[in-house]
Amino acid sequence: MFQNLQERHLTFEHVFTRILKFMNRNPRGNYRLMVGTDSQVHCNRTVFITGIVIQNEGKGAWACIRKNIIPRKMLHLHERISYETSLTEEVVALFTTERKNEMINIVLPYIYQGATFSMEGHLDIGAGIRNKTREFVNEMVTRMESIGVEPKIKPDAFVASSYANRYTK
Repeated sequence: MFQNLQERHLTFEHVFTRILKFMNRNPRGNYRLMVGTDSQVHCNRTVFITGIVIQNEGKGAWACIRKNIIPRKMLHLHERISYETSLTEEVVALFTTERKNEMINIVLPYIYQGATFSMEGHLDIGAGIRNKTREFVNEMVTRMESIGVEPKIKPDAFVASSYANRYTK
């Protein structure tokens, strides 16, 4: 189940309907569908939050999250990053070819007027020299690319590193 500040207990069908409704308000928009996951280790569990954000660049966004709790501390960084990526992949897979085509068909009549649609997988990892996750960048980026989603890492992976992060605490 998904939720946001206005609604709880949303099925993926509800989420997809909200996304289509948001896009149909302005079919000439520049849309980015972004999915990303972040995690936080607590004393007896690890909380994973996967965020879905549909953004019409410069004109607002609609977003929701899904919470997943593992009842143990996941202390190995590779295991946690890999699981974050798996949860992102799982949500991305819900956007079937048919569903992606529905979203593309909203902007398609307006592409010559500048309308766009893209889909991104936001990974809470960074390539910086001081970033502990840098050794996992190639592996996780390849996983996103293999499912046909444009991978984004820090600092461009704001759905994972900012939006989802705020709900892991």
